[in-house]
Amino acid sequence: MVIDAFSSIDELSRALRAKEVSAVELARFYLDRLEKHGQRLGAVVTITRERAMQEAAAADKALANGDSRPLLGIPYGVKDLLATKGIPTTWGAEPYRNQVFDYDATVIERLTKAGAVLVAKLAMVELAGGFGYNNADASFTGPGRTPWNTDFWSGGSSSGPGAAVAAGLVPFAIGSETSGSIVTPSAFCGITGMRPTYGAVSRHGAMAISWTLDKLGPMARSAVDCNTVFGVISGEDPRDPTTAHVYPSGRANWVASSVMSRAANRRTARIGLVKGSWDKVMPAVRDNFLAAVDVLRAQGHTISEVAYPDFPYGPTVSLIVAAEGASAFEELLRDGRAKQLRAVADRTGGYAAAATLAIDYLRAQRIRPKIRHALLGLFDQVDLLVSPTRATVAYPIGPNFDEVYKDFRSGPSVIGSMNLLGAPCVAVPTGFGENGLPTSMQLNAAPANDTLAANVAIHYQAATAHHRATPKGFA
Repeated sequence: MVIDAFSSIDELSRALRAKEVSAVELARFYLDRLEKHGQRLGAVVTITRERAMQEAAAADKALANGDSRPLLGIPYGVKDLLATKGIPTTWGAEPYRNQVFDYDATVIERLTKAGAVLVAKLAMVELAGGFGYNNADASFTGPGRTPWNTDFWSGGSSSGPGAAVAAGLVPFAIGSETSGSIVTPSAFCGITGMRPTYGAVSRHGAMAISWTLDKLGPMARSAVDCNTVFGVISGEDPRDPTTAHVYPSGRANWVASSVMSRAANRRTARIGLVKGSWDKVMPAVRDNFLAAVDVLRAQGHTISEVAYPDFPYGPTVSLIVAAEGASAFEELLRDGRAKQLRAVADRTGGYAAAATLAIDYLRAQRIRPKIRHALLGLFDQVDLLVSPTRATVAYPIGPNFDEVYKDFRSGPSVIGSMNLLGAPCVAVPTGFGENGLPTSMQLNAAPANDTLAANVAIHYQAATAHHRATPKGFA
């Protein structure tokens, strides 16, 4: 079998079960691609060849015995903030370059139990961007580059997972989001990203930047693949109390089915277009978003515009991340190692964050219930809220972010507000714009309604081909 680097999880799984390729061969194929292209994209920290070969050999034995787990033998990568036993976990930052844990994070435990094969620890913005970086060159591995045009950023802080999935270096990856770090690289790299409900996926073994906002989720080429991975990594974990009772009705009701032929899985929804979210975005972002909305309308969804509640979403998120991040990295600030960080803004940003007044942090947390009440009120009117994921295509590498694209903005802060709510989101590609770079749409559902966002995204992608496009030069 000639392996297609851009195959879906299901296609690779069928090939493995049919013995058209072995898990060892598949692992070697992606390991070689990571070695060939990973550094060019600034996407890789550590290639885990030895572990991958052991896990792939075990997968082949299980396959020979008729095991049919959906991720059995499937290679994957993880953002390098997840602990991996005996393998460096660098948090993307020079002060932690040689950090090694003696255990695996819960997410990796679950993927290992499912038979998936870890092939790489993937690059990230240092400390997940919690100290306020303003430039793509914010990791000791250098800037992440989108494979669609390597002069442009892959997005942060899950920069490596975004670039690696888009370039076919891994079939899927695990990223993290505090306020945009899954959906932004998914948008800039033309892939699908799933931010689960807060608490849906255990963060045990993951670097913390903001305990009340951090989430882990899958990044892949399609919503079907994201949903498959989500079904494996989600669920309660006593080592992360935030996972308790997130889905009171049970897991079976919140992992979407990816079987397209089942009539029961074809669901129409009341979809609210966030008013003002496409008024001042790039022309291609707007045009592609409106074309995507036309697809949703043609699929039978009810479409209406929804006015967004007026709250200080951005400042609220910033205050919470600053205070919690400074607490998480108090030792780094105290002993002066922050000066080793690569981004100039990060070397001092943590100290400014540490000066956040307790009264301001408490005010930010006290406004969250009001924000939650207002946003949940929107979900009484509609089932999903959709808008462009980002107002622009990817930023160029070199200039500071605030020096480019000054004429474009997203309107209401959907990413920030939905993260404050802890709501699930699926970001899907919608086409291409300036400099051949991808555009994207985000579908947000109320907390614990991951299945709805996933199903609508799955059916949207059944009617479009944007997620199947592949960048040139990565064959």
